[in-house]
Amino acid sequence: MDSKKLTLSSGAPYFEHQDSQTVGPRGPVLLQDFILQENLAHFVRERIPERIVHAKGTGAYGTFTVTHDITKYTKAKIFSKIGNSCRMFARFSTVGGEKGSADTARDPRGFALKFYTEDGNWDLVGNNTPVFFIKDAKKFPDFIHTQKRVPKTNLKSATMMWDFWSLNPESLHQVLILMSDRGTPHGYRHMHGFGSHTFSMINENNERVWVKFHFKTKQGIKNFLNDDAVKMAGENPDFAQEDLCNAIENGDFPKWTLYIQVMTEEQAKDFRWNPFDITKVWFQGDFPLIEVGEMELNEVPVNYFAHVEQSTFSPSNLINGISFSPDKMLQGRLFSYPDAHRYRVGVNSHQLEVNRCPFATNNYQRDGFMADSSEYQDKPNYHPNSFDDITPDPAYKSHEYELDSAHVASYNRNDNDDDHYTQPGLLYTKAMNAEDRENLVKNIVGSMSGIDGPKRDEIINRQLCHFFRANIELGMKVASQLNVNIDANMMNHSK
Repeated sequence: MDSKKLTLSSGAPYFEHQDSQTVGPRGPVLLQDFILQENLAHFVRERIPERIVHAKGTGAYGTFTVTHDITKYTKAKIFSKIGNSCRMFARFSTVGGEKGSADTARDPRGFALKFYTEDGNWDLVGNNTPVFFIKDAKKFPDFIHTQKRVPKTNLKSATMMWDFWSLNPESLHQVLILMSDRGTPHGYRHMHGFGSHTFSMINENNERVWVKFHFKTKQGIKNFLNDDAVKMAGENPDFAQEDLCNAIENGDFPKWTLYIQVMTEEQAKDFRWNPFDITKVWFQGDFPLIEVGEMELNEVPVNYFAHVEQSTFSPSNLINGISFSPDKMLQGRLFSYPDAHRYRVGVNSHQLEVNRCPFATNNYQRDGFMADSSEYQDKPNYHPNSFDDITPDPAYKSHEYELDSAHVASYNRNDNDDDHYTQPGLLYTKAMNAEDRENLVKNIVGSMSGIDGPKRDEIINRQLCHFFRANIELGMKVASQLNVNIDANMMNHSK
């Protein structure tokens, strides 16, 4: 095997890798040792800003294969024929923790997918839960601040979290999921994934339906009990990362089945809740799961930083035949995600291997930090022009539609949509068994016991009212274990 020369980043070979240039064997180091300068300068820039959320994560490449026909709903080329497949990349993560935190923490899990399709990259950026804490992106910075650290002490705060949740009853559905055993999944292979938002599909006849995406794990659901998750966080804070990498390296490729739920525009008008409210689900009895395909992860990236850390996902990365909806959280993410990538990785992050469309990209974007001109070289940077062969294709025109109202205002997100309790109540009574309910109460009590300060009783009582409204038994059990005396006023608020 021929050896390779050691080189600078410019490609120039050099020899002196371990010894700095000095004046005599014990003299001062010379500024002219540019090899030392280059290596140190690059080293202190090895890290990019970590993600504000979803900082701790892992990723893998794989394949998505279409197994069922959904051409009646979408003209997306990837779904045009059974058997179609594409390469893909998946990144799983916790949400609130920093990059060095434990990946068994009680937290939702990010479930971000990038499909490299012939019509461009399609990103489905969701979580392991079908709902979220808030329904308007304007509230997102405040919510995330409560999941992070107190500015003064730099410590996590149960008081801060429960204060926010108790003041925002729309969060209750997701809070119950988070405080259940589903809040501590046994790694990333044993959890479902959801697009969470309502999206749309458009077919060849320009007909639109609303859809939700579900990825069901074929490994089976498996969760940690709270005590086991806490123990594992101390023993192996990288448990989920290790579990996924080991499974793939051993040939035990994890798989998920993709399903969609479909709602027509007419059904949306008559739906009991706002169909674009991410704090609500569509009942599967009314909108059954329709099988679409299978995702398999089978390749660990050769370099974690280059592929996982620098990967960027955005719900604005859509393909012809799949589009967005009026979901207010989704609408905010269409801006905030690509904006975050431009800040964190750079304006040309889409040119990196993990983010690059492997098929053609033709546009007039140029320059900026880390620009790679290999795709466009000396081609014109303006349109229209007389020199290139790029032509906008009318087959890809955006879907046209009428809005219900022309009145512009900051509408109260809860006007005529303030039922925050029915679905959490059904989650408790119908979706959970007796053991699930027992663990849920235990986890809630454990977390709420950390509430302190002069507003402690006010925050606890306010949150208890939400529990009572969802289910009397749930409220009673939490109150009892928190040693809170139930008065008539609190019970009246639950009705």
